[in-house]
Amino acid sequence: MRLVVGITGASGAIYAVRLLKALTGTGTEVHLVLSRWALETLRLETGITEDTLRGLATRCYEENDLAAPIASGSFQHQGMVVVPCSMRTLAGIAHGYAANLIMRAADVTIKEHRKLILVPRETPLSAIHLENMLSLARLGVVIMPPVPAFYHRPQTIDDLVNHLVARILDHLGLEQHLVPRWGTPEAD
Repeated sequence: MRLVVGITGASGAIYAVRLLKALTGTGTEVHLVLSRWALETLRLETGITEDTLRGLATRCYEENDLAAPIASGSFQHQGMVVVPCSMRTLAGIAHGYAANLIMRAADVTIKEHRKLILVPRETPLSAIHLENMLSLARLGVVIMPPVPAFYHRPQTIDDLVNHLVARILDHLGLEQHLVPRWGTPEAD
């Protein structure tokens, strides 16, 4: 499987880190784009270095490299995840404004009818945010805010993060072992 992962500067860098770690060892070819603000958020929220994060990907691109392979519809992949997704990036995607490589790769993913998952991290949501999300949902984009679930009785922040990442992996059709499935003995 080949995936594109975009990371923006919205809060929630831990979700991106956990997703990349979960993809490691699955045979998934990961093409990574980090925005300039993603790097700052990564530093502030996790202490993980840019080099460490880039080491979890197969190939990395600069956010202003609109000549990158992932900017073209001829680049075959099975899906793209933007995690976390800032409202700026979400608005750009919703309106076809490909101002950087994350937005352009998402635009191409939509036009080629490939799976696109956005993990918007903002609260409260304004009518503008909701309209943009609705516009994208109508195009088939999966909007997956990091809303915690409690039916699996999380004990740590890691439990909450793992739950969202497991949902992302499910939507990509990848096996996950981060959280037990509802109704299984280990979930009870």
